[in-house]
Amino acid sequence: MEVKGKIYRVSGPVVIATGIRPKMYDVVKVGHEGLMGEVIKIEGDKSTIQVYENTSGIKPGEPVENTGLPLSVELGPGLLESIYDGIQRPLQVLQDKMGDFIARGATANGVDREKQWDFKPIVDKGDKVEPGDIIGVVQETPNIEHQVMVPPNVQGGTVNDIKSGKFTVEETVCVLSNGKELSMLQKWPVRTPRPTKKKLRPGRPLLTGQRILDGMFPVAKGGTAAIPGPFGSGKTVTQQQLAKWSDTDIVVYIGCGERGNEMADVLNEFPELEDPKAGRPLMERTVLIANTSNMPVAAREASVYTGITISEYYRDMGYDVALMADSTSRWAEAMREISSRLEEMPGEEGYPAYLAARLSEFYERAGFVRANSGYDGSITVIGAVSPPGGDFSEPVTQNTLRIVKVFWALDAKLSQKRHFPAINWLTSYSLYTEGLSDWLAENVASDWVDLRNYAMDILEEESELQEIVQLVGSDALPESQQLKLEVARMIREYFLQQNAFHEIDMYCPFYKQYKLLQAIQKFSETANSKIEVGYSINDVMSMESKDELAKVKYEEDFDGELNKVLSKMDEEFSQIGG
Repeated sequence: MEVKGKIYRVSGPVVIATGIRPKMYDVVKVGHEGLMGEVIKIEGDKSTIQVYENTSGIKPGEPVENTGLPLSVELGPGLLESIYDGIQRPLQVLQDKMGDFIARGATANGVDREKQWDFKPIVDKGDKVEPGDIIGVVQETPNIEHQVMVPPNVQGGTVNDIKSGKFTVEETVCVLSNGKELSMLQKWPVRTPRPTKKKLRPGRPLLTGQRILDGMFPVAKGGTAAIPGPFGSGKTVTQQQLAKWSDTDIVVYIGCGERGNEMADVLNEFPELEDPKAGRPLMERTVLIANTSNMPVAAREASVYTGITISEYYRDMGYDVALMADSTSRWAEAMREISSRLEEMPGEEGYPAYLAARLSEFYERAGFVRANSGYDGSITVIGAVSPPGGDFSEPVTQNTLRIVKVFWALDAKLSQKRHFPAINWLTSYSLYTEGLSDWLAENVASDWVDLRNYAMDILEEESELQEIVQLVGSDALPESQQLKLEVARMIREYFLQQNAFHEIDMYCPFYKQYKLLQAIQKFSETANSKIEVGYSINDVMSMESKDELAKVKYEEDFDGELNKVLSKMDEEFSQIGG
């Protein structure tokens, strides 16, 4: 039931209204233009509303209308290939209606009401269905089959009638014995996690094709990861690489408060990209939520919840979903602004005291689960963090680190040296490494974990030796340590460095990663054995095959070129003293 009140006070995106008597988180329409907002505080007759649109020009006395409904997203066929703003308004539809600039109070359905979908039932009349059960399928895009489910908040029953053929999302396709009519459209409140049967232990890695991520600091499907880093260190490029190459079925990309030109790059690039798995446009399995820094701040919070709710919907169909939030710092800044306008007691650095709780609520909706549909699905959440000045001790980074299990620390010094991805291998970590070791041993190589540990040990030793090198130079070190420095350089430059814009090196499958690291280890062990029996480090350093190994990762015929280099390496080693 709609209840009308009026505006009492306006402070930026925060509006106080009287006379509406709402529940917490009810959606309200503010002012003559009907700006969308959400009730975030109730005190006596006064309701505090965060408005998701620009409030310039609205004044006390204008009407406020309570819809009595929570902020919800529309779920159904047609979500994929869509580009939404933070409150699930399709930007393409709005552009067609009103041009490049969205008028205030503009509304549009999140899911197209006119398009007809070919519904194929998978249940029969007389079958019993429960909440979450799949009643039929629709071919949403050429590679994604959309499962039409009984909504989780609808009581189950026996199927009285089930239809087949072409229908719009609002038309009834199934009638239950309790009289409930089911269509292909669901609505779900964004702040409420969708229910599941149980959470499972993640045991498979999210394969990204990025050597430093897969090889050194893997994230499990259904896991959580954070990419903190200063400006210009490569957060957005890293997240875009993950969106392009991760072996997930669905990608949900949230541009939460990022600069407009970065979001424009994503919007221009994604429709052109080809999905490496299917050879089709990547957009056919992607949902983009564009909420740039010049859009109203309150909508940043909505965009994060909108994204995670859409992710849960596809997870319930048994799909693996990767959610990219770029960046959660902008969301936290929006919380800080609204908190200060509410005159709440500030916490550390002015952020609200509930910052950690809100971040936890978001990241905890990730997971590998057994859905009510009976399928296993996952949501992997990867959040970028933009700490001011690259200071990882600030509250958003620290609170994120308490929650996530993978930390990919971007380093400004590495990006200045043009080492990309600029992920610092000494400060990054993954708590999934042990849990994924069985999968890696079975699917990559039985000695993969040992090989990774060998590379990490070399890199750690290099950092310890660097202090001595800076004082006395590398020539003063024993030859065995000089060799370690050279092998560490090879691991850094040949293995960890990766060109996101090179058509071959932008994606590196696991077998290539294994062979490349194995070749470096082979060089290290053979060279070490030569030095131990008295041969000079200079003989080893001057080997041509050592430098040729750097170029192998760029070759189309990787195996053939690698075998040539390894043969040449054997030949050169045999010439060092026989």
